Amino acid sequence: MANRPRRVLLTGAAGRIGTSLRELLPGYGYQLRSFDRLPVPGEPDAVVADLREAGALAAAMDGVDAVVHAAGIAGEAPFADIMAANVEGTYQLYEAARAAGVRRIVYASSNHAVGFTERPADGGRVPDSTPQRPDTYYGLSKCFGENLASLYADRHGMETVSLRIGSFAPEPRSVRMLATWLSPGDCARLVHAALTGPVAGHTVAYGISGNTRAWWDLTSARALGYQPLDDAEVFAAGLIAKLGELPADDPEFRYLGGRFTQAGR
Repeated sequence: MANRPRRVLLTGAAGRIGTSLRELLPGYGYQLRSFDRLPVPGEPDAVVADLREAGALAAAMDGVDAVVHAAGIAGEAPFADIMAANVEGTYQLYEAARAAGVRRIVYASSNHAVGFTERPADGGRVPDSTPQRPDTYYGLSKCFGENLASLYADRHGMETVSLRIGSFAPEPRSVRMLATWLSPGDCARLVHAALTGPVAGHTVAYGISGNTRAWWDLTSARALGYQPLDDAEVFAAGLIAKLGELPADDPEFRYLGGRFTQAGR
């Protein structure tokens, strides 16, 4: 594609998803500039800074065509920590991108933005239009990021694809993950589609593989050009034999956010 972004700033490059994308995205023709508050192994020229360091972030945006924003705390934490990393950091990221004229951002949101949504009683798949129902401070911060993306789309004409990622892992480790799994290969395929697909303003898409037992609808992701190649079902027999099926009243089965919806987390 002639208009495909080539140089991409990857935040959170030292994290689990970031590390996988550093390995796989160059195969799609991207030149990556890594950004993380921790050193990025094997990349001496990576930008090592906090997202709230405006000068470092502005320098990292120089010459960038798009951003994949995977930085932040990837799970529940005290509110002050979530506020600093996931809320303030994401705001600074958008401000730096706006100032640099970067038009497309792929935002690593989470299924925990809708975690208190109950699975449909009829077993149907949850649509992209599901209202936000965060299950934690972490999920709340992802709602903020999605809403910030919407604001910057309407006010500044920036394009964002917010990916509500399920369970990213080399392979599913639980029965719940038979529905929510996102493989590393499909993650790269999804991010590539989000970087290159047709977007008008702010788009929400679920981030899972082509799982037979999927809870979420992939219509929005497929409209971007995403074609998942992996399915957690190949792991189903072994996991169920080892762990058993989930009972219907188990929070892992009842709510989209699983055990994140339990009191005390």
